Amino acid sequence: MKIVSLEYYRHEMKLTVPYTIAYETVDKTVNIFLKICTDKGLCGYGCAAPDLQVTGETPQTVSEFLDGPAPAALIGKDPLRITYIMELIKNNVTGQPSARAAVDMALFDILGKTANLPVWKMLGGYRNRIKTSVTIGIIPVRETVEMARHYITEGFKCLKIKGGINLQEDVERIIRIREMVGKSIALRFDANQGYSVEDSRKFVKETKKAGIELIEQPTPRGEPDMLRRVTNTVSIPVMADESLMNLRDAFRLARNDLVDMVNIKLMKVGGISEALHINSVARAANLEVMVGCMDESALAIMAGLHFALAKPNVIYADLDGHLDLVDDPAGNIKIKNGYLFPNDQAGLGVNLKNFA
Repeated sequence: MKIVSLEYYRHEMKLTVPYTIAYETVDKTVNIFLKICTDKGLCGYGCAAPDLQVTGETPQTVSEFLDGPAPAALIGKDPLRITYIMELIKNNVTGQPSARAAVDMALFDILGKTANLPVWKMLGGYRNRIKTSVTIGIIPVRETVEMARHYITEGFKCLKIKGGINLQEDVERIIRIREMVGKSIALRFDANQGYSVEDSRKFVKETKKAGIELIEQPTPRGEPDMLRRVTNTVSIPVMADESLMNLRDAFRLARNDLVDMVNIKLMKVGGISEALHINSVARAANLEVMVGCMDESALAIMAGLHFALAKPNVIYADLDGHLDLVDDPAGNIKIKNGYLFPNDQAGLGVNLKNFA
């Protein structure tokens, strides 16, 4: 079997609920959808969600990758040789993690369809569902509480609260949410690099009675010592997000005991293949793992879900990036009582209809 064609298109999607985090406000996103086909009639689908602040990419750089380096590495190759193809791309391309993730997804999709198995079972099949958090951006306290109430009535069991701009408002929002939701709902907090070490310590101390599950990326990603100092002096687990961009980062975080947990996002690290390597490092270092996301189509979220379901130490999921997207060509993912479920289809289980 050989790859005979590659095509893609750019698709802009608005968010029904724009959100603010520590360094930007988001009201729309651009995803690039990819289709790779073989001489046997099998096609695989992938998705890139470039973000200049996080992945260092733009829709234009992804398009340039898919016009040049990607076809050169793919056309005529056996799509089942995923490691060979992805290493070939890595050796000839600098950066471009979400673009590489799109190719990687499409190849795993073809692999699953060839074997007539869903990807999560091929990768290990540890669990068949996982609880996801749903995110609340930085909004006034009263609106935060009302949005939390809405998500709880929708069946979500875990809320992820964004902050990092105003410490005291962050504390108040957490306390007020806990008072409203009671003890049974898990709360997570993400500062998106917005805190100093002292801010982080103060936040954890002042929200102790709220029982936060974890604090994510409290300090700037370019300051590993700050992250270590937070980890060593607060009473809840500290998770790296922006500080984890590749396998080398995972090794440094683990070797230097910088964090308790890591957030693996396919768009940041370059796809399922790299996520599996990073997850192995995390497991060897006894670091718990969350699978996270960007503002991604359900296609990319499904790829993250397959990875999460496969491995036992991927304990947490934050796979909600598709929920507020308008006109997502990949449709929906089954979600019930805050848990995400795969379907029984081979591959990733998502077929895009928008290609010509």
